Amino acid sequence: MHFKKIEEFDNLEMSYICDFSGGYISRNKNLFRELELSKLTQLILEKCVHGTPIFKLGNSGNKLLILSGIHGNELPSQIANVKLLNKLLFKDLNHTIYFIPFAAPKSSMNNERTFNEMDLNRSAHINGSLSNRIVQTVEDLGIDFVGDFHSTAYNANPGIESIFSSKSPTPESYLMANYISQDVGSEIIAFDFAGSSYKGAVEDVCNLKQIPAITCEVLCPFASVSEGTVEKSFNQMNSFLQYFGV
Repeated sequence: MHFKKIEEFDNLEMSYICDFSGGYISRNKNLFRELELSKLTQLILEKCVHGTPIFKLGNSGNKLLILSGIHGNELPSQIANVKLLNKLLFKDLNHTIYFIPFAAPKSSMNNERTFNEMDLNRSAHINGSLSNRIVQTVEDLGIDFVGDFHSTAYNANPGIESIFSSKSPTPESYLMANYISQDVGSEIIAFDFAGSSYKGAVEDVCNLKQIPAITCEVLCPFASVSEGTVEKSFNQMNSFLQYFGV
């Protein structure tokens, strides 16, 4: 994967996961109206038209991934991811941070949970799926730790603000979850072995590949943004980075 420097921002690089997932984020009014339209945010939205962009800040230390939008109708984490990238843009970082704010821009545009009728968090183990391409990118880039950020509704699974993790085969998944839980108060949902409950979650597939990963959820109705939910998701992301001293 080739990363290209963004001329407008000296320390920002980007590439694409794929070119078949693009969408116009601005058409999702519930999402778009919550974004602060900085120069960087506008660039992110422009890049989303052509596929799934991945952005890179820093060039040292651990390689960390902040991922959101695996479910296009889970909005707070996508907004928080853009907010975090804006915040860290000019910071002197001691680690390398990758950002995928909109995993499937087409799904985000349409406020849809699935991408081409496929649940990306049940198909990361299927060769060729969009989420599998994201996992493959994680491997190709040598990313060390993954934070996947979602939202959940009251009548959905898990239906509470929480952090999914597993104790095996990557114990650090649980250690990361425990740190974030103590920091921001999200409840830990820990499995003894990754993928034991269901197959195909990005988090589980990464953990099974010995890449420690977690899934963080905030409580918010699907396809909308409740008051305070962007901030809660942002705090989870920030805590994930703080675990590594960012």
